Amino acid sequence: QLQLVESGGGLVQSGGSLRLSCAASGGALPSYVIGWFRQAPGKEREAVSCISTSDRSTSYADSVKGRFTISRDSAKNTVYLQMNNLEPDDTATYYCAFYTILVRTPPQNCGHPYEYGFWGQGTQVTVSS
Repeated sequence: QLQLVESGGGLVQSGGSLRLSCAASGGALPSYVIGWFRQAPGKEREAVSCISTSDRSTSYADSVKGRFTISRDSAKNTVYLQMNNLEPDDTATYYCAFYTILVRTPPQNCGHPYEYGFWGQGTQVTVSS
């Protein structure tokens, strides 16, 4: 059974960096787009970034442009989210998931959470000021 497992979260000071990993195992990739989302306590889940496994095209939320970079290693079936210059507002649980619509390029602003499936369990990122 296909599973996504996130890792790499932790506690970091403002201005610091973390690299999150999203590893897929147990089956063939069901779609071309993988997205990273985050959810802070009391807030809705929001898209952070997404990448096409077909042409590596990417999309980012305005709040993370210039600070976060998404990439993938097809040999390892893993998608990464490099997060630099972290801010306290980046504190959240970060999730990865597959876009359930078969498109080769990421949708504008990475689409909506309800359009994604195979969610991982999440990894906590806490940024102290």
